[in-house]
Amino acid sequence: MAAAEAEAPHPAAGRSLFLTVFPSIMLPMFMAALDQTIVATALPAIAGTLGDVERISWVVVSYLVANTIAAPVYGRLGDALGRKRLMFVALGVFIIASLLCAVAPSVLLLSLGRLLQGLGGGGLMTLSQALIAEAVPPRQRGRYQGYLSGMYASAATFGPVAGGWLTQQFGWQSVFLVNLPLGLVAAALVSRLPAHGRPGGRVQFDVWGTVFFAGFITPVLLAMERAQHFDPHALPGIIALLALAITSLILLLRQERRAPAPLLPLHLFRQAGFWRADALAACVAGQTVSLVSFMPMYLQVVRGLGAANSGILLLPLTLGVAIGSLFAGRLVARTGRTAIFPSVTLIVSFLGLVVLGLFAPWLRVGQLPWLLALISACTGPAMPVVQMTVQTVAGPKFLGAAAASVQFSRSVGASFGTALVGAVLFALLAARDPATATMFADLVERGPRVLAALPEARQLIVQREIADAFRGAFLTIACFTGGAMLLAWLLPVRRI
Repeated sequence: MAAAEAEAPHPAAGRSLFLTVFPSIMLPMFMAALDQTIVATALPAIAGTLGDVERISWVVVSYLVANTIAAPVYGRLGDALGRKRLMFVALGVFIIASLLCAVAPSVLLLSLGRLLQGLGGGGLMTLSQALIAEAVPPRQRGRYQGYLSGMYASAATFGPVAGGWLTQQFGWQSVFLVNLPLGLVAAALVSRLPAHGRPGGRVQFDVWGTVFFAGFITPVLLAMERAQHFDPHALPGIIALLALAITSLILLLRQERRAPAPLLPLHLFRQAGFWRADALAACVAGQTVSLVSFMPMYLQVVRGLGAANSGILLLPLTLGVAIGSLFAGRLVARTGRTAIFPSVTLIVSFLGLVVLGLFAPWLRVGQLPWLLALISACTGPAMPVVQMTVQTVAGPKFLGAAAASVQFSRSVGASFGTALVGAVLFALLAARDPATATMFADLVERGPRVLAALPEARQLIVQREIADAFRGAFLTIACFTGGAMLLAWLLPVRRI
């Protein structure tokens, strides 16, 4: 089927196809990816204005939860109703929610606005990937998926920088208001996409499957968020959340086996190429998000760099992933080969992280950007290959479900990765010296002045203990890359 689809004539080709399709899909996905991280640097200003500091993390968590839940819903409805039509719905929800966030008078209402914004953002992410597969011939998808993967990584890493600048210049409300003009431009670009017919007949939607899926993913993400700080007092709550998640998962699997139009087509997950590609996406997300999350802490606490300098040193992570994704996408389009590229490059990425974990104290600051660039550039090729693999296995009928499965896998992988790396970091610190673990939490929240208040001898001891703990965190991140490397070797779909 894939070969026949590849050989079929297509109404647009080359430059005209690129100018029609890519800008129309790029901007919606850019907006959704940016809003995952743009709020991070605005949180102190939001807390200063609205108060309720103990609940400020909900501004981030609510978006992530809703984004993950929305992905399969838009995937299923897009397959049934048409993806272009659903893209306008997702944009409308996202724009309205952004306005509500900007005028929210409390953290609670802001979190509810972010929940609604995540419902729109999940659609933008999922539908963008599916529209590429719908509008572009199979062999050319690699090039476009490479562009999108590079843009996604760039937007997610650029988010904190943009959020900090907007907050400083125009106030934290501007972080949300900027989505209004961008959303209108995105709607105009989406209207240029060619319309594709949808299957006839009555549309069936799996309501109970959606309820059980939300009941599974919400407690899982909340449990992972709580587990990041390795607080023993949070353990009963984490266990209760995981018990709720397991119960919901059992009910979800039971519902999906008997639903006439399941939210999650289980027959796709029985195919090795599908579930291995999704697991690969989760491992890569665990690596990249953990590295972006914890590397600034390392640079500021251990290496003594300021926020601006540490942000500059993170740029190679963004550029590396973008370059790796673009390069691999073009190679896939030219050769038709897919899995061979991450199978080779992830070996280099894995070894780079092992070097970082083992020899970080002996690496000069000037050497770190080069190592980070190598690691990220060799991780980038996995992103377009994952999308192309699941789309090939799913076929034209389930393109939305395939894109949603990757988005879901990335969200869970990113959450699990940051939770596990954070737990390892705090556990190593607590095992070495509980006072250092407490001090590290203060350092992250209040900055280097906490360390500067200590006697010089104590400062050196604390920095050395934290540096050793970070080595364990970097080796934990390397484990995610090792898992991704093994999954890339085992992908059965190696050519399209």
